This record gives sequence, structure tokens and C-alpha cells, in this order.
Amino acid sequence: MDKGIVHVIFGEGRGKTSMALGRGIGAVARGQRVIMVQFLKGALSPELSEWMKRLEPDMKIFRFEKQGCYFESLSENEKKEEEYNIQNGINFARKVLSTGECDLLILDEFLGILDQNMISLEAAAALFALREGTDLLLTGTVCPPGLKELADETTRIEDN
Repeated sequence: MDKGIVHVIFGEGRGKTSMALGRGIGAVARGQRVIMVQFLKGALSPELSEWMKRLEPDMKIFRFEKQGCYFESLSENEKKEEEYNIQNGINFARKVLSTGECDLLILDEFLGILDQNMISLEAAAALFALREGTDLLLTGTVCPPGLKELADETTRIEDN
């Protein structure tokens, strides 16, 4: 069976999530099942939240974090609670990959949780190994050393 690819979209530029959503919409148009799990996104505007809900049931989008602001601005207690929620998101991604629940799994801002040491590169590699037949798309700002070697494709986004 096809192993599925790992595609990393990273960089300081804007548009990584938009590019991932575009890939997801293209996959839906081809009749594929798509799931997106978002990490470290803070609060969504009501307009964006409503628009994303309209993508369902064709593209399922999950957010496990409960706080309405960015992780960096949280108190230490709030960070611990959100780290627990983020681990739930990682466990959900693991379940999705191990059951083959979708054809494309988008882990938006996954590179941020790697950068914040909420998951190790080794644990991420073990997660990726579960992707039998599922393409995996990861986004984030910083592509840590070693991740490019685990990826089949990388795209760097820069602002001019």
C-alpha cells in the first residue's frame, strides 16, 4: 500500500494555513476525505470561524485548545492546561493516522508544537510512520533540524 507523503509548509511568510486549506479543498474536489487539526492558533475571528464551519462535512476541522489567545501570552497554569489539550490533539491525529480515517491529514502549526517542545522529533517521526495511505501536511514557522529529512516535500514561504 502507498505510504502517503509528508509535506511541510514553513517560513516567516504569511499564507501557510491558506495554502494548506487550498490543498485540502483540492483533495475534497477529488473525492478524498480531509481532516485538519489546528494547534497554537489563538482565537479565530467570527467570520473565519463561520467560513471554516461551511467546509464541513467535506473537510473536518478540529481545534483542541480552549484559550482564546496565543500560547505565548498565557500564564504558566494556562499553558499547562493547553499543553494537555494539545496532547489530546496529537492523540487524535495518531488515531486518525492509525485508523486511516482520511486521505489527507493537515496538522496546522504542528511545527510550533515541535518548536515549543510539546512533542519531540522522535515522537513526531513515530506519528508520521502511522500514515499508511494517508498524506500528511504540516505547517509552521520554524522547520526544526531533522524534520526536512522526514519530509517528502518542503515548501518555504517568505514575505518580500
